[in-house]
Amino acid sequence: MQSVKGLTLVRRYATSASTVPLTLHGIDGRYATALFTAAAKNNTLDLVETELNQFKSLFAREAGIKRFLETPILDRKLKIEGIKIILADGSAKYSQITSNLFAVLAENGRLDQTSKIIDAYLSLMTAHRGEVNVTVTSAKQLDTTILNKLKATLQKSSLIESTQKALITNKVDPSILSGIIIEVGGQTIDFSVSSRINKMNRLLTQAI
Repeated sequence: MQSVKGLTLVRRYATSASTVPLTLHGIDGRYATALFTAAAKNNTLDLVETELNQFKSLFAREAGIKRFLETPILDRKLKIEGIKIILADGSAKYSQITSNLFAVLAENGRLDQTSKIIDAYLSLMTAHRGEVNVTVTSAKQLDTTILNKLKATLQKSSLIESTQKALITNKVDPSILSGIIIEVGGQTIDFSVSSRINKMNRLLTQAI
């Protein structure tokens, strides 16, 4: 009966999403939006975020648990019992809202969406804090000084609003050879050497 109550809780709060900072689509977006609204009503946005990050860490440590929850062909009743055991683990206590979410997911056969829902909720929290995720891909790790200068430049650019804060993640990909690729707000700015070489190759191919 607890999972039914949890389902009612999430659905009720889902109808009042005026405070949600982003419009998300898909199954993961709907559940994440409902969770965000419920947590906002209870002033537990940060707590739920912490708990979901604990789940991400658990998945990273225990790949078997992730497979168990996210394999869609496994029996639903087995998953319901499994998530109860995980939530009851004494090493990590979860709030009622987070527990209700997983109970609802188990009841509805949506535990296979767990990772996507967690990431969707985290993206809502990022937007809620006025933050913008920026991914900078380089051939080798960039030092802090360069990243700080890049952050300062982006903060002054039209890519980021004056009220927003850039959160930079440096991704290493040796295949780009040199230069950088910046991804922010759904836009990609490619300053890599590999990109210039590819453009040159296309021009040469067209000329032949």
